[in-house]
Amino acid sequence: MIETLSELDLWKFQKDTFAYFVHHQNSNNGLIADSTKRDSACSIAAVGLGLSAYVVAADRGWLRRQEASSYVHKTLQFLWDAEQSESPTATGYKGFFYHFLDMQTGKRSPKSEVSTIDSSYVFAAALTAAEYFSGDRDIERKIRALAENIYARADWHWAQNRELTVSHGWRPERGMIRYRWQGYNEALILYILGLASPTYPLPGSSYAEWCSTYQWKKIYGIDFLFGSPMFIHQLSHIWIDFRGIQDHYMRSKSIDYFENSRRAAYVQQQYAIRNPRQFRAYGEFCFGISASDGPGPARIELDEIRRRFYDYKARGVPWGPDDGTLAPWALVGSLPFAPEIILPALRYINDHFPQVTGRFGYKCSFNPTFFKGNQRGKKGWISVGHYGLDQGPVVLMIENYRSGLFWRLSRRSKYFIEGLRKAGFQGSWLNSK
Repeated sequence: MIETLSELDLWKFQKDTFAYFVHHQNSNNGLIADSTKRDSACSIAAVGLGLSAYVVAADRGWLRRQEASSYVHKTLQFLWDAEQSESPTATGYKGFFYHFLDMQTGKRSPKSEVSTIDSSYVFAAALTAAEYFSGDRDIERKIRALAENIYARADWHWAQNRELTVSHGWRPERGMIRYRWQGYNEALILYILGLASPTYPLPGSSYAEWCSTYQWKKIYGIDFLFGSPMFIHQLSHIWIDFRGIQDHYMRSKSIDYFENSRRAAYVQQQYAIRNPRQFRAYGEFCFGISASDGPGPARIELDEIRRRFYDYKARGVPWGPDDGTLAPWALVGSLPFAPEIILPALRYINDHFPQVTGRFGYKCSFNPTFFKGNQRGKKGWISVGHYGLDQGPVVLMIENYRSGLFWRLSRRSKYFIEGLRKAGFQGSWLNSK
């Protein structure tokens, strides 16, 4: 019988992970590094997650409220003032932000794209921070004004690029990216915020078109709205409480998105139990396949099986890609949905793979199958660092599991409520708004 993590374990782990957003930010502009790797660029998704992490820190007392509000204000002020233009060195365009930025100047990192999804995380974090910092102090009033202005500036009509669904983004050298947000994925929050825009709102037909590309599947006897990597069942849930509310699609299936994410966690566990590719360590308490760093690229024969290993890849189940790499942070991201299987799994990883935990909580990923040369007999490969995109869900989903903080904040926001209603959501707490 595997023991579960205690409340004290979770609290310490959450606090240790939060430290990433203090130690890897530029104190002059609030930008957050993509990773702990040397000379890392800023990730705009990590910036959004950091904004929400400061809210947790204020609420938990890890930072004084004044200090946390100063971090949030500095970041939002920089994002509002930074250049928005067609220039290849701007910070963004049409109200959206480049995926990667120079940590010092905030200018576009070479070859980076304007990212509609990563910008959406900034909008969601800014709007919930505005709800949290609701006091009369001047800095809190400024936070609320900046959050609304940054959100309202995004041109969702442009992001549609003359079609119903939303493009992944834009590059100044080649224009709009041809890939669109279709099929169930992490863009649920993108569409909800796009629908509620006070300036350039998406039409309801945009959301309906997106839902029309969903795939409902039965895997290991579990019916659910399919998404292969674990993270896509988590990120939108950081800010929105989907318990008991349903859009038209979910009403037709008699579940909600929260329940769907719970089922997705069980599919992950069942895949690891079956372990069709015979990777080491996979099992009832060792699972979690998602977008993560990896030991590749490499092709190595191990245990008489010729294996291919990837570097950073959006891994998923049950059809892969899967190279034996596990992402412990992705387990934490599903904690609110299925604590009964996630907490024992976290205990197992802590007990059997303690080297996966570093200064800022879990490292990105580990692969017990991968060995090179004379490494056989050791614990396999472990990612060398931490990523902001991984650190954020750990801090924020532990908080939602413990207190539901961000779900309470978004339920107070007129924009989240408006977006959900325009998407056709009904039921539970939404009916009382």
